[in-house]
Amino acid sequence: MSLTQAVLLLKDGTYFIGKALGKIGTTTGEICFNTGMTGYQEVFTDPSYYGQILVQTNVHIGNYGISASEVESSNIKIAGLVCSTFAHHHSRKLAISSIDDYFINNQVVGIQCIDTRKVVRHIRDKGAMNAIVSSEVTDIPTLKAMLDQVPDMEGLELSTQVTTKDFYTMGSDQAAHKLAVLDFGVKQNIVKCLNERDAFCGIFNAHTPARDILNWKPDGILLSNGPGDPSAMDYAVDTVRTLLGENIPIYGICLGHQILGRSMGLETFKMHNGHRGLNHPVKNLATGHCEITSQNHGFALKETHSPDVEVTHINLNDNTIEGIRVKGKKAFSVQYHPESSPGPHDSRYLFDDFISMVKGA
Repeated sequence: MSLTQAVLLLKDGTYFIGKALGKIGTTTGEICFNTGMTGYQEVFTDPSYYGQILVQTNVHIGNYGISASEVESSNIKIAGLVCSTFAHHHSRKLAISSIDDYFINNQVVGIQCIDTRKVVRHIRDKGAMNAIVSSEVTDIPTLKAMLDQVPDMEGLELSTQVTTKDFYTMGSDQAAHKLAVLDFGVKQNIVKCLNERDAFCGIFNAHTPARDILNWKPDGILLSNGPGDPSAMDYAVDTVRTLLGENIPIYGICLGHQILGRSMGLETFKMHNGHRGLNHPVKNLATGHCEITSQNHGFALKETHSPDVEVTHINLNDNTIEGIRVKGKKAFSVQYHPESSPGPHDSRYLFDDFISMVKGA
């Protein structure tokens, strides 16, 4: 197969030559890597990846095609893809299309035939940085000038780009529990996990005032995952601080966890290269048990000695904070993804904990 040449250029001047995939064009964003061996479709459609060029460390991407049941949002959210072997043909009979058609239909630019191990080792050591992928421009100085115009992820507010425009609901309105989801870029499987626990969910735009959420009279509130820097989201922090004052049960996931922490006065920081993949070990400090978790974040809460916040989970690789609870309130959160589609499922109990909290409210 004859493929168009493509270039991946990093902010520090390092570049790689490969072949085009998806749309012929140019894309920019912060480069990051995911260590998962499965679940590429869920990863591509995860709104938390908005604005990022993704390196998949698994050698073969696309071999099982695309299924309509395995999306986390309405379309591909990554800014671009970097991979080693891009499977132009798929082997799963249940698939509705090839990954090649999927990228072309979603107008997403990518690059294949790249030594992804070399790319990952470089950004692992040098840290996350902006990058550009192009299959229409191959001149390095020209690409560098284009890349210089791209804003850094630190300080960037992106939830506004992926949150729902209009309020909508999921689940049966006859369910036992009525839960509000503040959508910073919610994955659909989070809402499905709540629906499976007899909850009717209303999904609200990220900028919805606290009074409008409370007027819907929910039994509890979920703060969703999403992209960007939480330090640029004072509007969300103010909303959550007001909701905390109502003592309504609150459960935060990923970006929602960071927003909950900031509402309690904690600070966040930009990580060297973040946590992304399906194999991150987390220790539950209450039980002493280790959970293998799915993660996708480039920011984290700083260590805290706040008398009002208790750390409940830590990352066993780097000791970063993975979970907190607010003392004297019905509020807790985790940095990782307990909905974990496609897996692992070690942390699904957190949804049960939230429902139990709602029942006891």
